[in-house]
Amino acid sequence: MNPKKPVNHQKEAVITIRNLKISFGDLHVLRGVDLDLYQGENLVVLGRSGTGKSVLIKIIAGLLEPDQGSVNVLGEDVGKLNKRELDALRLKLGFSFQNSALYDSMTVRENLEFPLIRNVRNLSRADINKAVEEALADVGLSQTINQMPSELSGGQRKRIGIARTLILKPEIMLYDEPTAGLDPITSNEINHLINEVQERHNTSSIIITHDLTCAKAVGDRIAMLLDGRFERQGTFDEVFEDSNDERAKQFYEYNFVN
Repeated sequence: MNPKKPVNHQKEAVITIRNLKISFGDLHVLRGVDLDLYQGENLVVLGRSGTGKSVLIKIIAGLLEPDQGSVNVLGEDVGKLNKRELDALRLKLGFSFQNSALYDSMTVRENLEFPLIRNVRNLSRADINKAVEEALADVGLSQTINQMPSELSGGQRKRIGIARTLILKPEIMLYDEPTAGLDPITSNEINHLINEVQERHNTSSIIITHDLTCAKAVGDRIAMLLDGRFERQGTFDEVFEDSNDERAKQFYEYNFVN
């Protein structure tokens, strides 16, 4: 599998994070994080479990308040937004949760209709039907429209979760462990879908993962979180193949098989 091409840093930054710190009691999770996400980029935030990867995206979305530092998303200072402004910003962010977060009591159609009906006013039934059908076609699961989540495989539920996120046409996608719990073939399908979403919708994305196969397949750039800081950033090869950092080598040897 060939790594992706390096990102063009001349593009505009859609997320800018500076000196971000957060602790939970005596546990210092983020210790001064700086990070930029550029327009149209897939940025992989890579790290072991418990290193603060998911905490980072919760701070980006305003779901957690940091102890120190600034987060700017699409030109907005997240820490200074009121509830109404924060809700408006969140509509521009798409979340793909690790567990897909589908409503078990709703059909696939109803799951996809829910965010539209809740957030977009004055849509006709024809508009809703068209949006649902297009979102399902985007993830290759048009045939599941009347099924229940319990009837779907793990990979299909992941895809439906991504479709439900895409239906609001977000500018930024946040993927939390998109390949967790999936077999290698299904993981490759999800990786391919993440790249398709980037190309088709021109989204900027942060992909949280500890899966190096996923990181290499989807990441225009890798930011490796070690001990609460981004110690290494660059292409996959720059982060790993030229690394003298023993921690990075151990991570590579444990996770990745050529």
